[in-house]
Amino acid sequence: MKNITLTFPDGSRKEFPEGTTGQQVAENISKGLAREALAVEVNGEVWDLSRPIHGDASVKILKWADDGGKYAYWHSSAHLMAEAIEALYPGTKFGIGPPIENGFYYDIDLGDHTLTSEDLTGIEQKMYEFVGRDVPYTREEKKWDDAFAYFKKKGDPYKLELLEELKGQVITFYHQGTFTDLCYGPHIPSTGRIKAIKLLSVAGAYWRGSEKNKMLQRIYGITFPTKKELDEHLFRLEEAKRRDHRKLGQELELFLLTPKVGGGLPLWLPKGTVVRETLEGFLRDEQRKRGYQAVVTPHIGNINLYKTSGHYPYYKDSQFSPIQVENEEYLLKPMNCPHHFQIYASKPRSYRDLPIRLAEFGTVYRYEQSGELNGLIRVRSFTVDDSHMFVRQDQLKGELCAVIELIQLVFETLGFQDFKTRLSFRDPKNMEKFGGEEGLWIQAEQNIKEAADKMKLNYYIAIGEAAFYGPKIDFMVRDALERTWQLGTVQVDYVMPTRFNLEYAGSDGQKHPPVVIHRAPFGSLERFMGVLIEHFAGEFPLWLAPIQVAILPITDDHVSYAREVTNEFSSRGVRVELDDRNEKVNYKIRDWETKKVPFMLVVGDKEKSGNTVSVRQHKKGDLGTFARDAFLKKTLDAIRSKSLTA
Repeated sequence: MKNITLTFPDGSRKEFPEGTTGQQVAENISKGLAREALAVEVNGEVWDLSRPIHGDASVKILKWADDGGKYAYWHSSAHLMAEAIEALYPGTKFGIGPPIENGFYYDIDLGDHTLTSEDLTGIEQKMYEFVGRDVPYTREEKKWDDAFAYFKKKGDPYKLELLEELKGQVITFYHQGTFTDLCYGPHIPSTGRIKAIKLLSVAGAYWRGSEKNKMLQRIYGITFPTKKELDEHLFRLEEAKRRDHRKLGQELELFLLTPKVGGGLPLWLPKGTVVRETLEGFLRDEQRKRGYQAVVTPHIGNINLYKTSGHYPYYKDSQFSPIQVENEEYLLKPMNCPHHFQIYASKPRSYRDLPIRLAEFGTVYRYEQSGELNGLIRVRSFTVDDSHMFVRQDQLKGELCAVIELIQLVFETLGFQDFKTRLSFRDPKNMEKFGGEEGLWIQAEQNIKEAADKMKLNYYIAIGEAAFYGPKIDFMVRDALERTWQLGTVQVDYVMPTRFNLEYAGSDGQKHPPVVIHRAPFGSLERFMGVLIEHFAGEFPLWLAPIQVAILPITDDHVSYAREVTNEFSSRGVRVELDDRNEKVNYKIRDWETKKVPFMLVVGDKEKSGNTVSVRQHKKGDLGTFARDAFLKKTLDAIRSKSLTA
């Protein structure tokens, strides 16, 4: 029998007989690994452990801690749920049932029956019953005609529609117990590996996401290998509800979304504007230190600008309809870069002028369907902290490293210490999605990888996730609830400069196109603010808080001294508010505590006579009495240092 060579993540290699399965590889390594193994990654693709490997390959045995392991686990859980549904509701028609970032869902057609919370409990119980059988998930390759005949006999129109798009491809079925599904996989070895189950909710979902199709019922669920992990996840879900930026945004008077203005078009209220402008000011200062030049561009542009860039053909479906102006068409600006290119091209440039770093907090517009809008996280109007850097080839790596350093500073300052990076490259097998010459793509991807290595980034490579004009580094940030968000981004672009005929005079006297770096540490300010509100649960650090200090006189006799303190703090740049309402001080304290203001200064006879303030800190209570000047200095120092713990 022929042998194959398998390469492991540590670089070691070993020969195995051709047809060896992932399970056999795991057993060869250790019995403990074989017990924990859920799936195997073969040349970057997640497979069932039972699937034979027929050629040389890079392999990794996947456990629960691995993303691929969770993917297979939750995919298998979706099939388990579908089997339970079919047992309880014979004749159910099934749409799709994929794993998602946290858990899984399945879209189903139950006819006239609308699922209730009691129904979900019943499905859960049936799933536990099927777990007890511990039956295997088995993969079967089918001829297309046989697959079509199976689902036609079963009477499942959604699977038949999916099959119509798979003609000429290898069709795979998966079986477990009494359930059979059309599925690519992968799956875990058996149902018995699923230990803790919770079905979370039911929502409406149009088939294939189109409003022209039938509304199905989408059941969301999640499973874990232990009940402890499930309990911890459910606690985080409850905490997420408490931290929901839409709820806190209303309670703390940060922003407003109203149908009178339109879906996905947020209005920034005074307190939210303070936070937003403070963030902008922080980044403007850092950019100024690094030689960026601020620019401002309009909210619309001639459609030909975006046709040249490629944004219009590539993103046509996500843009608002063109505006007709004097026999010309204009677009609400979908991106800032074409405008910045015009600024660069407005006069001759020399190699001595580069790098040129243009920066703008530019508002752009995207048409998102109403069902996809989500508070500040997904909107139709958002502001990008955009910069376009025009550099020579010999400057590229240094500029990339400087941008990475700036983004790291932004995240660390705001308390996002735990982040990974994704190097988003093109898919060489699907170049229709990407513009430009292959050689330039290869060079750009090499540039990005070298910069990531030099900066010692913790990264992984994602094939097919590049922008249409170039590869990028996406920063994946983990918040206080351990949720992952894609925020900042850096992109290398060799394509746009040639499309716009950008050039500079080189030291050789010849014309050369610059390389463009697209860069946005925050990304969308709206999305960043939504994440930030939830990360801090609305309890912003002192330097970001809309109101940093509240002054609370005990009685009317102390208002004049309280006003004196207020004026002094305000004149020194502290955002302070005097509460001179005719209410008892304990009521005021409770009220300001709900507003999540970092500090309250209570003043009465003792404080007035001693020129002091009694300090209360949000969630920590009474800190004691401080000399007025000393506490002001302490406050200013914490604001200047952007302390997270003041």
